[in-house]
Amino acid sequence: MIFIYSMDITKLTSVKILEELYEKFKGEESEMTLQKLVNRSMDLYLKDEKYKKLMTEHEELVESGSSL
Repeated sequence: MIFIYSMDITKLTSVKILEELYEKFKGEESEMTLQKLVNRSMDLYLKDEKYKKLMTEHEELVESGSSL
C-alpha cells in the first residue's frame, strides 16, 4: 500500500478526456475522484497483468487524435 503525504512526490499533468465520460463520472454518487481513479488505475496497470490486458484490449471508445 502506498501512502502519500507530500505534494512533492506528485506530477502535475494535463490530459484530454472524453467529455461524455467525464460528465457521467461526475454524475456518479461516489467519493472517487478523478485523481484517485487515475492513480489507482495506473497502479493496477503496472502491477496486475489481467488488468493490463483488460485495459489494452478495451475497444469500446471511439478513436480520436490521441488514439483512445
